[in-house]
Amino acid sequence: MGHSHSHGHDHPHHHHTAEAGAGAVPPALDTSVPDSELSPDELSRRSMLRSAGLLGAGIAGASVLGGATAAAAAADGGRPRRDGFLWLAGDHHIHTQYSSDGKYRVVDQVRQGARHGMDWLVITDHGSETHAKIGVEKVNPDIREAREQYEDTLVFQGLEWNIPAAEHGTVFVHPGRNEVAVLKEFETSFDGSLRSAGDNTPANEALAVSGLRFLAEQVQRRKVKDALMLANHPARRGVDSPHEIRGWRDATAGGRQIAVGMEGAPGHQAAGIAAPRGMGRARGFYDNNPSANSFAGYPLESYRTWGGFDWMTATVGGLWDSLLAEGKPWWITANSDSHQVYGDTAKRGGPDSDFAANGRHTDSVYSGGLDLAQGDYWPGQYSRTHVGADGFSYAAVMDGIRAGRVWVDHGGLISGLDARLKGAGRWATLGGALHVRRGTDVELSIEIALADGPNWAQFVPALARVDVIQGEVTGPVADHDTFTAPTAKVVRSFEVNRSTGTVRLGYRLGRVDGPLYVRLRGTDGKRGAVGLGGASVDPAGPALDVVGDADPWNDLWFYSNPIWVLPA
Repeated sequence: MGHSHSHGHDHPHHHHTAEAGAGAVPPALDTSVPDSELSPDELSRRSMLRSAGLLGAGIAGASVLGGATAAAAAADGGRPRRDGFLWLAGDHHIHTQYSSDGKYRVVDQVRQGARHGMDWLVITDHGSETHAKIGVEKVNPDIREAREQYEDTLVFQGLEWNIPAAEHGTVFVHPGRNEVAVLKEFETSFDGSLRSAGDNTPANEALAVSGLRFLAEQVQRRKVKDALMLANHPARRGVDSPHEIRGWRDATAGGRQIAVGMEGAPGHQAAGIAAPRGMGRARGFYDNNPSANSFAGYPLESYRTWGGFDWMTATVGGLWDSLLAEGKPWWITANSDSHQVYGDTAKRGGPDSDFAANGRHTDSVYSGGLDLAQGDYWPGQYSRTHVGADGFSYAAVMDGIRAGRVWVDHGGLISGLDARLKGAGRWATLGGALHVRRGTDVELSIEIALADGPNWAQFVPALARVDVIQGEVTGPVADHDTFTAPTAKVVRSFEVNRSTGTVRLGYRLGRVDGPLYVRLRGTDGKRGAVGLGGASVDPAGPALDVVGDADPWNDLWFYSNPIWVLPA
């Protein structure tokens, strides 16, 4: 369940080094540590988690804080229970003063992320000539300092890759002595901006695949322990074609997968707040139109968000389902893309700021008022990516992401999620596959911890409905530009009639004779519409977000990654 940590420890403060294995649970999350022994930041974090109902809550089969479970975990060397995971909330898309359009220090983003419940963060300043020459090295001491200062938050160094022939992507590596060298060589050799490789050409597409293979090689050669890539805002400009996404996914087939997924929901969610209270633009800055480099097959509605989610994810039977129907992993995340925060009082430093010369902007200063002309939130303030990890460590978070043990939410719609497919005495959870004999009875069990406290906007979200989406696994597609999955549809919807506590739901798939998958989504029910595939496919899906008037707090959803059934 989200934020249910089960690590015990003996001291109020633990230092998590970059190379540490599965460490102890952070003190703010360990109920055996009294409030009096916490630092001010740790106490602030604990207070936030308490008010949101995220401290001490548990779901059957997942780890829980406190009591006998914590003691059992401590007796087991600090590891979570065998049948459960440590669910860690994080954000893989964050900018700082080392981005030309950013303004915050690394420590500002980490401090705010920690206060909003983030367990892990990835600093992803924009790939550029200045960043490659100066920034990728200059930001590293700031990241290492933040790791020391906020030892209860895992802080990765990454960058926002200008993918050749395509959009942007998060690239990050496991911390270590070569993290800067590997990122610097990758950016210099494979960034589309540095290599003038932005146009949609076969040569540029091949360069992107080569970049992913380079990262896999660095892991194989043990230059870094691990590396991951996630495609950012994939439908925003229509330049991430279906065959390119498949190419990234399959670039390192047979070895360690590097490209593992995409932003199911982009950042910049505050951008849709209507003027004069906000920017009056589009959620996620999804207010674009097709260009010469866009994939011609995408419809015009793909350039907008739907309930704050990217069209590729929000469309039942759409591109994401077409990838899942191949039976191959491709996961979704959600994040802030935090550059400049809505309602903040800071402004970029003085006129002496010279980004081109210094690789960074000068530190921000007090502006004297609230800035309502920005579209971003702090990490964790609105969007959260929850990763099922087998410990509190960098490696465990990366392993959890690669395994697809991920669910995402907006606005704290729910506090925790446990979903399992069960059959023949076996079970599988998010990102996994249940292997059974043909004809086995299979059931989906869902346990959801409802929101039990106010979110940042100071209201308690109410989950109105949960949808089960199911699709058949039909195998690899002949046309790699396929972006539909005709068998995917909503097979069951549950109305939620409770406002607090835990909701337990079940859906019987029956006797399963062929491979299939299920995934979940939920909504506050404030906005909805018949999906693009029609009422028989999606009778009450997310609605198209209105450009200029889309308050994100009045349209909350959660989505899970899939679980497969593979009968033999």
